Amino acid sequence: MNTRTILGGFLGTLALSAVLVAAAPEADAAAPSRVGAPATAGQAKTASFIVRARSLAVAQAAVERVRGDITHELGIIEAVAAQLTPAQVELLQADHSLVLTPNGSVTVASVNGPVQPYVGAHTEADLVQAAGITGKGITIAFLDTGWWSQPATRSNTAGQNVVLQGYDAIGNTVGVGAPQDLAGHGTHVLSVATDSAVSDDGRYIGIAPDAARVIVRAFDQNGSGTYANAIRGMNWILDNAATYHIRVVNMSFGAAPQSFYWNDPMAQAVMKLWQAGIVVVTSAGNNGPAAQTITVPGNVPYVITVGAMTEANNPANPSADSFASFSSAGPTAEGFVKPELVAPGGNVMAIMSPNSTFATAHPSSRVASDNFGSPYFTMSGTSVSAAVVSGTVALILQANPHLTPDQVKCKLLSSAQPGVDSSGSPAFSVFQQGAGQINAYAAVFNQDTNCANVGLNIAADLAGSQHFRGPARENAAGQYYAVDQNGHPITGEGYLWNADKLTTEGYLWNGASAAAAGYLWNAASANAAGYLWNGASAAAAGYLWNAASANAAGYLWNADKQTADGYLWNVVGTSPAL
Repeated sequence: MNTRTILGGFLGTLALSAVLVAAAPEADAAAPSRVGAPATAGQAKTASFIVRARSLAVAQAAVERVRGDITHELGIIEAVAAQLTPAQVELLQADHSLVLTPNGSVTVASVNGPVQPYVGAHTEADLVQAAGITGKGITIAFLDTGWWSQPATRSNTAGQNVVLQGYDAIGNTVGVGAPQDLAGHGTHVLSVATDSAVSDDGRYIGIAPDAARVIVRAFDQNGSGTYANAIRGMNWILDNAATYHIRVVNMSFGAAPQSFYWNDPMAQAVMKLWQAGIVVVTSAGNNGPAAQTITVPGNVPYVITVGAMTEANNPANPSADSFASFSSAGPTAEGFVKPELVAPGGNVMAIMSPNSTFATAHPSSRVASDNFGSPYFTMSGTSVSAAVVSGTVALILQANPHLTPDQVKCKLLSSAQPGVDSSGSPAFSVFQQGAGQINAYAAVFNQDTNCANVGLNIAADLAGSQHFRGPARENAAGQYYAVDQNGHPITGEGYLWNADKLTTEGYLWNGASAAAAGYLWNAASANAAGYLWNGASAAAAGYLWNAASANAAGYLWNADKQTADGYLWNVVGTSPAL
């Protein structure tokens, strides 16, 4: 089995999205033990865990009872993060009302590429801007590495400062200047979504140049952080959403799934934001093109998960665009079609400090001429793609401020344009491109609102009374396919995962054939209602799960289960990134 390893360094990869790895690094051996009498050096070793309970107070009391060291209060998921010794972990695990999860590490990574200033034209966001819709009145929160203050990153098209607030989840401090971006990733992502500078062709660099910005830092100068810091950042966003009118959160990072979505603390926090009326846009990951490589929190069925396509540096000829080979593909372990759509993510130009970690390591990625008033660098990855969609969501919400997150998602998916070949047939599997390439103009002005997340119940999901699986299935040949709402296979081209199309080059985006019959994303196709998860359906023949894996205690993947019979994902010789 070719199990993928996604733990990587900050530099030299094909991705622009962060990598969260669900493993608990040990703290310094000299850290004091908080259990009972003075401990030996071996007992003094601690690791960080997220402890969840029925309430924040219960979680705090439990950790205090074993004299653990609480580092984060994570009310968004009724949890705390704490440094715990093995003895303390054992004591807490004996209380079956508690759930302990290792506090994973986080890394961001990026690469350089040639200049691509045409994102707005490729998505037709420039046409929306020409109609006077520029994101005004909508705030996007960026959960990333911070920001670097430049005229185009802090100001709107009128030159007014629209960075409303900043929060450093690492140091737990508030202030506009607090989340300084030493890595470069956060500023680049923010610039893609909201840059207010005008390029030499008269277009805005950013998708939503008048959107207000809130900066939340959870990653350091090396692009590293933890689950707890990211969740604490989400907690702050939820607590301050009304104050700063936060309607969108951009999350350009991801981790290899270690459990089903409903058991993951990061996924739970993301679901709380969605439930509160905040549109969450996540990157799909950069582990493609193999199947089942979608990362957390992009595997959460409710949110908008974005894959990448690459442009041909010619906005007048979008049919020359292609699918980005690095972009992660679905389905998720729970059978959901991800990503939901794709957006430009190859060689995109945006602002970055020349002194940032990325810029100093990759000076050749700098655009030769800084004729837009700030230093611009190019990067590729689904992080960029997510930023394009976050900016587009701000446009949608300015035009339709009363939309719910589900309705915003519907407008995006129902207006996307699938990549097709010269005959008009889908060029890529639905598990690679979802509904297709984003079209900002169509998303803003189409009238569809009730076609996304049909049949899902986020309140029941969070309460633990119901969980859901998607329409993806696996056949006897190890191929993935989708079923409609009646459980019937969708046999149209593009719905069956085809190994040849994993690596075949030359498939084009042909806008003229984008409305190919039977392929549009709608309630009767791959965006079908979620199916209620239960023991009978999980073990049914033909689904992604078999009796052995579906009934495994805790639903966790681990090293032992990667090689045990019955746990392999046998599709084109690959397995999910674990």
